Amino acid sequence: MEFYKYQATGNDFVMIDNRDLQFPKEQEIIEKLCDRRFGIGGDGLILLENHDTLDFKMVYFNSDGKGESMCGNGGRCIVAFAHFLDLFEDKAKFEAIDGFHEAEITNGIVKLRMSDVENITKDEDDFVLNTGSPHFIKFVKSLEDYPVFKEGKQIRNNPTYKNDGINVNFVEILDKDSVYVRTYERGVEDETYSCGTGVTAAALTFLKNQKAIKVKTLGGNLSVSAEKNGNGFTNIWLEGPAKQVFKGKINIYN
Repeated sequence: MEFYKYQATGNDFVMIDNRDLQFPKEQEIIEKLCDRRFGIGGDGLILLENHDTLDFKMVYFNSDGKGESMCGNGGRCIVAFAHFLDLFEDKAKFEAIDGFHEAEITNGIVKLRMSDVENITKDEDDFVLNTGSPHFIKFVKSLEDYPVFKEGKQIRNNPTYKNDGINVNFVEILDKDSVYVRTYERGVEDETYSCGTGVTAAALTFLKNQKAIKVKTLGGNLSVSAEKNGNGFTNIWLEGPAKQVFKGKINIYN
């Protein structure tokens, strides 16, 4: 089977054109393809499929292959992939598990409209919200030296979140218009270089009077803009680079 490898600020994905619906959506196969030693390697696997009325459909799996979810950086990568396949010119509309999305691409920079967020709740001093995937936000200092893996794993596996899982984001305020975010991702069960839905969630908990902020991650820089709507947000956009790394062929049954 032919595959492509894409990355968006270091968040990397195995990408497959599945418009013929020939890819077997089996956990064992997805997990093997995402394995960095025995497969291609990636934080997740993304299938591009046909849609009756939109430009395409996005089907995303974390590297453990356990069910579908939404991924912001993966969404930006599939937009770049669909553009590479000439499925649209500069603006796209597609469906993911969390609903309808719009996107724009200019010189490798992809701007993706995220799902509206209706509510942000508190867990003691921390925040919980869903930006297509569930996220826990904790503001800390000296993030560069923070034990992200240890603390992220502990929060993700505490009794409140263990069954469904949650992505854990640690956020340091850099200035009034920028933050630094590091994320422990469920499904990957490790820190990733970047997480699009996590960056979006962190930005929304920080946004006050300003409509846009810059976000630093281990894999590069992103920006998030949004409009306040009660205790939630609407018109949310995630923007940053998405690039094709390489392509190849692999026997998925070996």
